[in-house]
Amino acid sequence: LKLEMPAINVDGEVTVLATVPEVVQSVKSCAVAWQKLISRVLEQQLKKVPRGNGPLAEIDLWREKNATLSALTEQIKLPEVQKVLEILQEAEAEFTGDLQIVLSDLKKHHMEAQDNVKFLSTLERHLKNLSAGTGADVISHTIPSLLNALRMVWVMSRHYNKDERMVPLLQRISWEISARVRKAVDLPTLFRQDIAAAKIKVTEAKTTLEQWKKCYFTTCIQVEESGSERYWKFDVNCLFEKTDYMASVCQELHDIFQVIEELYNIFIPELTTVTENPKDINKLQREVNIIISPMEDLTFDPFCMENAHDWALVIEEFREDVTVEIVKQIFVQNLKDPPVYKNHPPVAGAISWSRSLLRRIQHTIIRFQEVEELLSTERGKEAKQKYLQVAKKMKEYEDQKYHQWRDRTEHVLPLLLKDTLLTVVTEEPVTTKKSLCFTLNFSPEIQEIIIETKYMEQLGLPVPEMARYVALQEDKYLRYTSKLKAMLDRYHKLMDMMNEAESKLLDDCVQELWRILKSGHKRLTWKSVGIGEFIVQCTQTIGKFELLIHQIHNISENISSKLRSIESTNLFKFPCSKNGDKLPGAKEFFDYVKREQIKDVEYMVRKYCAIPQLLIEVEGRVANTNNGKSPKLASYYAYWEHRIYQVLTQLIVKNLQAFNATVLANVPLLQIEAVVSVPEVTLQPNASEIEKMTVQAIQDCVEVTKHFIRWMHGTCIECPPQHVKADEVVTFSFYSDVSQSPLIIEQAVLITQNVRKLLASLNKCLNQWKRYDLVWKSDKGAVLDCLAAEKPACVIFDEHLQFYTKVAQEVTQRTLIKDVQFIRLQLAPLASAVQENAKSWVMSLGKLLNELAREELFRLQDEIQVG
Repeated sequence: LKLEMPAINVDGEVTVLATVPEVVQSVKSCAVAWQKLISRVLEQQLKKVPRGNGPLAEIDLWREKNATLSALTEQIKLPEVQKVLEILQEAEAEFTGDLQIVLSDLKKHHMEAQDNVKFLSTLERHLKNLSAGTGADVISHTIPSLLNALRMVWVMSRHYNKDERMVPLLQRISWEISARVRKAVDLPTLFRQDIAAAKIKVTEAKTTLEQWKKCYFTTCIQVEESGSERYWKFDVNCLFEKTDYMASVCQELHDIFQVIEELYNIFIPELTTVTENPKDINKLQREVNIIISPMEDLTFDPFCMENAHDWALVIEEFREDVTVEIVKQIFVQNLKDPPVYKNHPPVAGAISWSRSLLRRIQHTIIRFQEVEELLSTERGKEAKQKYLQVAKKMKEYEDQKYHQWRDRTEHVLPLLLKDTLLTVVTEEPVTTKKSLCFTLNFSPEIQEIIIETKYMEQLGLPVPEMARYVALQEDKYLRYTSKLKAMLDRYHKLMDMMNEAESKLLDDCVQELWRILKSGHKRLTWKSVGIGEFIVQCTQTIGKFELLIHQIHNISENISSKLRSIESTNLFKFPCSKNGDKLPGAKEFFDYVKREQIKDVEYMVRKYCAIPQLLIEVEGRVANTNNGKSPKLASYYAYWEHRIYQVLTQLIVKNLQAFNATVLANVPLLQIEAVVSVPEVTLQPNASEIEKMTVQAIQDCVEVTKHFIRWMHGTCIECPPQHVKADEVVTFSFYSDVSQSPLIIEQAVLITQNVRKLLASLNKCLNQWKRYDLVWKSDKGAVLDCLAAEKPACVIFDEHLQFYTKVAQEVTQRTLIKDVQFIRLQLAPLASAVQENAKSWVMSLGKLLNELAREELFRLQDEIQVG
């Protein structure tokens, strides 16, 4: 396109040229030509439409318009053209009016094309990905970005912010997405692919279509929230009617592939495990292939909305074929062990299951019959025939199940009703708490028959009269069995609550209870009329027996409490130290233990003496006597006397163990002294006395049991003192038995040995003081007389004085308290005695030295005077 220029020279001033007729005529001719050319170009550009259905065609259209209009616009801007326009304006201004209108239109359309190209270019990358991108993930990532870019165009563009511009562009994008889906989901190719891959393809296609709609509505909300005055309120139907339909087709295709996959993955492996005949498997595979063959040979495009009716017929036919085939396979596979509904009995449940399968294919075939054109085809006739074959097999199965149940019920039910109410698990002529164990003898088959009868009637099947009668009595049987179970639970709980002594004590009561229960084991059946009275009688008897056992257990617990109190008594209570570190002496320590034992014995004997009265209370409840010597309670008295023996034995053993632990613990509880008993250093009291005190403490502990008087044989009455001789009285106590216990003897020996070791350790400590034995062992008089006779040099006296002075000082620096286990050894008296003896030696030696010195002085004086 090129604008025609004037044929004459237009150089010079515009005002001058505008007065030249030839020039004016020439430029007017050019202007007319220009106006016609621009008008024709604008008309052509406005009529142009995109070449193609996709959005990229719209971008190409605007680029072409922009190129064409830009070429004209650039020529209008040339100096020669501008000078022609100026000459015309100067010469004949009214002539340029039409031309200016055309030039204004050119500028407007050029600016629109330029603006549209600029904004649509921002969409080009996304649109190319949409049309040519490989992989579903590329499209899924492109759609949100594309719609976001469209939103920016809507907000910022001066021309694509109107419905008439944006709606067609959105329709083109929708068409592009539809075209991509149609290309990806090619049915002939798809049905020849791997099923898993085909499912993935149709799922991706459906997801893409749904994402397009979802992202659109998300963008609508974003446009509103952005504050823009122009909202996206386009016709949704024109944008998504086709894509929604295609999404529904994709979903149907996915369902088809899912069903095919289940047919292959479920039925064929199961047939492989239950049959060795490969013909069965091949037959099923052929049937599956026949079902899907119409999909492979479609003569129309299922994604085209004009073919929606034809596609619906194909889907309906497929569902009918699949439903009948699946139901048939389910029925065949589960014939031997049909799945039944919760709480349904086996037979009625199997019949209900068979009928439910039949209803499934009935429902489908009825819908199939409503579409006459389906039944008129060969495939339709085959489907109907297959349905009739399956239905016939199901009816035969139901009849067989029902007749088998009816025959067995009529035979078995009368026999079951003749069963006794109870059975005995163990029955021996032994009177122990385990001798009789009763169980409910209500066959679960009766309950099953009741349930089967109810469900059979609900299914509209006739039931035997006796079965109907029993079913009507269900509440009564349930009430009886519930009460009998509760009664037997109470009975067995009571039996388990009793120990052997209590079983012997209550043997008469147990025998009476057994006598009543045995009538339910030997006489009463489920057809008897006295079942209710039997339950009442048993419940009342068990209630009385239960009350008696609880009363006895309460008394037993009272006795056990007293025995626990006796067993937990501490027979070795020790005195507390005086003035902090001052500990009691050995005699004071053991005397305190003895005094405390006497107090504890009085307390324990009071507890013990209360036991016979409690046993007499049991006697009153069991034997209706209160003299403490009922023959019925002889074994019960013996049981408790043995318990008392065990408690007393444990009492002594635990206390001796505790005392032994005290002996070995490094916590001093008493103190003794180390003293000089010329010629030896010894303990005070000495080791023999301490050992004797320990043995006596052990003996006192064991002799505590002398205060617990034994009962006379077969009673709970204390034995009176027996006069063996005129001056000898024997009292029967637990001492004679308890003192012979190996455990007690072992503990007594162990304590004695540990005390001996302790005393030996203390004596070893005293041996360290033998280094000072010259201080007290030497005969002071003899030594001094010898020195007086010898009259040694002063240095000899100095040696003796230094030795004894050093001893007197050294003993004060030694440790004067030695703790060994539970005894504290006080060495201060020994140290004091050694120190006093050492000082006495120093005084005596000094006195002797003084006397010898005086004698020598007087002798020297005498010599001096004589001389």
